[in-house]
Amino acid sequence: MQFIYAEEAILDDPHTRALVKRFEKSTLIPIKHYGEVFNRKGQNFRLQKQQPGLILAKKHNELVLPAPEGYGIGGKHNYYFSHMLNCVYDCRYCFLQGMYRSANYVIFVNFTDFKQAILDTANSHVGEETWFYSGYDCDSLAYEPMTGFAQTFLPVFDGHPNAWLELRTKSTQIRNLLQHKVLPNVVVAYSFTPEEISQRLEEGVPSVDKRIEAMVKLQNKGWKLGLRFDPMIYHPDYQQQYSDLFTNIFARIDPGSVHSVSLGAFRIPKGFYQNVANLYPDNTLFAHNMENTAGMMSYPLTLEREMLDYCHEQLLAYIPESIFFSCTPPGKEAL
Repeated sequence: MQFIYAEEAILDDPHTRALVKRFEKSTLIPIKHYGEVFNRKGQNFRLQKQQPGLILAKKHNELVLPAPEGYGIGGKHNYYFSHMLNCVYDCRYCFLQGMYRSANYVIFVNFTDFKQAILDTANSHVGEETWFYSGYDCDSLAYEPMTGFAQTFLPVFDGHPNAWLELRTKSTQIRNLLQHKVLPNVVVAYSFTPEEISQRLEEGVPSVDKRIEAMVKLQNKGWKLGLRFDPMIYHPDYQQQYSDLFTNIFARIDPGSVHSVSLGAFRIPKGFYQNVANLYPDNTLFAHNMENTAGMMSYPLTLEREMLDYCHEQLLAYIPESIFFSCTPPGKEAL
């Protein structure tokens, strides 16, 4: 990490001091507001991704937000919160690189404010299951050794049974989870694409086998697991690719440890899609014909239905229908 930008107002925050100390060889640059660096024009996302900087900031408003339609696993109330913007991984299909100008990582250090916002939101739905998703704008666990995010936030959900936390991740950074007591209202949800697709489109992501190994350790500890096949990525041999992926996973993961399985087709807002396609003009992911449905770019509906139906049927050989969820964006038919 060559540069650390930190808002002047949070220079003395314990999280700021800890991160600055961890990267003591980095150059610390005080700033007024993180947007000065993160939102400035003329940035090259691809170049920055090769050596991103770290931006430390305080989030003031909208700490907890309603989850987008189709993002959820059956809960009545669904919210997301982002202690971090941008991901340490480099997945070619990720909407973040189409949404943000900068590849730098933003870490909001005011964890106490986030925790209070979560409790306030949960308490506004007394007795009703309320979900909080932490992996929308970043990977929940990939930066865990630096932020201690999971270790800090798990106690918020201890003793609040109506508040559920999903830690969505592709990371094997699970040491803090293995050392923490198991919470019945926390789901560690792993995202997967088939190995060949992952190697081609998910730069820096642990292999499928490494992720399964991490899930086995969590399973043995007693944590609830989630499986997220979202987005599904087309491949001419997608049926064999996804069938092999499911076989590989369930050869080692006990379906009884799985809280939920979700399936969703590739889709991205039209504006973000064009930005990402411009970043990777030769990428075969964007060579396939895409259709615009209600402002979302996705595969043609017939192909999407074919892929979803096939994988749905395959998954039901391993799991009951009751824990299967279709992540269907607005304008798309549900399974």
